[in-house]
Amino acid sequence: MGDLETRELRYFVAVAEELHFGRAAQRLGIAQPPLSRAIRQLERRLGVQLLDRDRRGVALTGAGGVLLRESRMSLDAVAAAARRTRRAADLQRPLVLVAKSGASHELLQRLLASSAADTDTAPVEVVLCEVGEQARYLRSGRADVALMHRPVDDLAGFDTEDLCTEGQVALLPSGHPLAARPRLTLADVGNVPDLPIARWPRLDGSYPDGPGPEVHTQSQLAQLVALGKTLLVIPASSRAWQWPDHVAVPVVDAPDVTTVLAWPSGHHSSALAALARAAAELRNRPPAAPTR
Repeated sequence: MGDLETRELRYFVAVAEELHFGRAAQRLGIAQPPLSRAIRQLERRLGVQLLDRDRRGVALTGAGGVLLRESRMSLDAVAAAARRTRRAADLQRPLVLVAKSGASHELLQRLLASSAADTDTAPVEVVLCEVGEQARYLRSGRADVALMHRPVDDLAGFDTEDLCTEGQVALLPSGHPLAARPRLTLADVGNVPDLPIARWPRLDGSYPDGPGPEVHTQSQLAQLVALGKTLLVIPASSRAWQWPDHVAVPVVDAPDVTTVLAWPSGHHSSALAALARAAAELRNRPPAAPTR
């Protein structure tokens, strides 16, 4: 069996995501018959069945699920290689840093100020994203470096520079009885009948079971807390986006969270090295302690 081609992977991903040959063909801009032939040829080459087909539609087999995951990664890597190659040819381009909106705000300010004071550091362009998206930006080549958090973010395949370690707080609606407490424990916030804890996506994009709402964006989360519909536990520095309707209370037994500067392993440049040096210099200067 020869190597798989990116065209075959793109065809398979379209069918696997649409679970409909007609819609997949329309998405790809090709006719349906050649798409069906290409998928059957791919199955013959691999010697496995990738799709279950019946009158009700199309479904992925176990092997198809594996190929979908691997195909997405491979196509992302090809696209990232093209983006990084183009950007490497532009010596005047800024370094693109991606960070979760609202997270590590004060630390990001200090990192940018330290970077700007270093004449060896390239200008830094900041891109703000939603929960858990930093790894995708790095792997796709849309960003050079990211602010991420251990152990909650996916750091596989990245080099890192630790910046600071901090505790966590519970973000609560200001009128809730728990908001008047000086400190809380995970047991206190883990099963509040009238205030279920928000459910963040896992690293694979799925959500844990529970009564709390599935959270997709920071703005959605902020409003749900203000409306008294949920609470959440977050790193103390993330309360920079706290609304007047919120109160942050320390959760004394929550695991510490370490903010790191992360970039793809094996990718080096003078601009990235200078930013990593600036980050290392901040390690012994932790953010100011938040006030209630």
